[in-house]
Parts: sequence; structure tokens; C-alpha cells
Amino acid sequence: MTFIEAIKSYFKNYATFKGRARRSEFWFTVLFTFLVSAALSIVFTGPVEMVWGNAVEQSSAAENLWSLATIVPSLAVTWRRLHDVGRSGKYFFFVLIPIAGIIMLIIELTKDSQATANAYGEPVKPTVA
Repeated sequence: MTFIEAIKSYFKNYATFKGRARRSEFWFTVLFTFLVSAALSIVFTGPVEMVWGNAVEQSSAAENLWSLATIVPSLAVTWRRLHDVGRSGKYFFFVLIPIAGIIMLIIELTKDSQATANAYGEPVKPTVA
């Protein structure tokens, strides 16, 4: 899946928590959301507040709107990615376990897709004949 196809799929399946998502779709969308967030942070600087004598830049309204607009599709693509490796989407909540939970989730998100159908649907990765 190309970068453009992944982004189209990301917005097309905005709130689709069923089915499966390829590894490339997931990581390209992570890259896309990170790049847009970084660009918004550079272009739209937020207010600066003093915290314990240090200047701390807060997020801007544009950054907050971007985060709000992408939270549901980001959760959905993560859910589908977990389905692709044979895990329930509920596995996402392991991030609530400090340090170890995040590591466990990243390991699952980097695994290769299951080559056969699983409880969440048919494989989305084309098989080599």
C-alpha cells in the first residue's frame, strides 16, 4: 500500500473498527499525522506560559483541532491493525499499563499480518502466488 492509498483509506474508514488494516496502512498514517502535527506546531505557535520560572509553549487552536479530528480515525486504524495480527482491539488498552503496556502494544503493531483469515476477516495483504 502506498502512502497516498494509506491516507485515503485512513479518512475513508474514519470510524470503522471492524476489519483489518495492513502494517503499511497503519505506519503511513502514523507518519502522516505526525508530519501534519509538526507542521501545525511550526506554523501556528501557541501561547507561552511561565511554569516554575520556565517558558512553556502551549498548543495552538489549530493543533488542538487537528488532534480532535484525528483521534477517532487513529483509534480505528489501530484497532484494525490489531485485528490484522489476530488480536482483539481491546488489546489497545494495554497502553494504560505504564511502560510495559506501551512496549507490548508496539510489538503487536509491528508484527506481520496473519496470512490466513482470522476471526476479524479475510487477509488484506495480497498473497504471493
